[in-house]
Amino acid sequence: MGASKSFVRISARHVLLILISFVMIYPILWMFFSSFKPESDIFSTSSLWPTKWTFKHYIDGITGASGVNFGPMFLHSFEISIVVVMGALFSSSLTGFAFARLQFTAKRFLFGFMLATMMLPAQVVLIPQYIIFHKVGLINTFVPLMLPSFLGTTPFFIYLMVQFVRGIPKDLDEAAAIDGCSTFRLFRSIILPLAKPAIITISIFAFYWTWNDFFGQLIYLNNPNLFTVPIGLSMFMDNMGQSQWGICLLCPSSR
Repeated sequence: MGASKSFVRISARHVLLILISFVMIYPILWMFFSSFKPESDIFSTSSLWPTKWTFKHYIDGITGASGVNFGPMFLHSFEISIVVVMGALFSSSLTGFAFARLQFTAKRFLFGFMLATMMLPAQVVLIPQYIIFHKVGLINTFVPLMLPSFLGTTPFFIYLMVQFVRGIPKDLDEAAAIDGCSTFRLFRSIILPLAKPAIITISIFAFYWTWNDFFGQLIYLNNPNLFTVPIGLSMFMDNMGQSQWGICLLCPSSR
């Protein structure tokens, strides 16, 4: 009898969680299925399932028949996002390891200064950065969007790595030092493999934020041949704010 009650309780819990999950993902499902509807049916019917399937929106977006070719834009977004992820991992892992394990002059001051920069909005440093990149002739290139990631300009990633490395027992450092392990080899062979959860987290956030970045890409890219997906999606908006909803559903950035 007790086992039967436990089974009913667990089943009811799973059903409730499934219903809540469906409510949470319903907007994503609506966006996905609406991309296969004719544009006249997207808001005229309440049915989630398309009554008439069409691939016109995808074909127009990839071939450029709609006026915007998403093929090169996807490549540009992937290129920028992947490089930014590599830069974020490079700078945050090295800097986080240094703050967490090494002893050097003004360590506390520099760490506090780094934390203080977390309170600065990105718009505050945008103008100085734009002036610098403009003077060196890097506007209308991907460099302003990728280079800062190699310089540790995202203090959140550094802080995340510092806190994770601090949770790794220092006994491993002492054992490695006894075996003659250098500081860099300690970082490469011991700290990095153990920091995989932090590395994965940084990679996800860096890719997501870079892929959805519209403001920065709009500022630095003026050449249509270099446009990315967020900029391409904005091109479907007319002066009255009307949008081609079917084609806008090509990318999650349209949320």
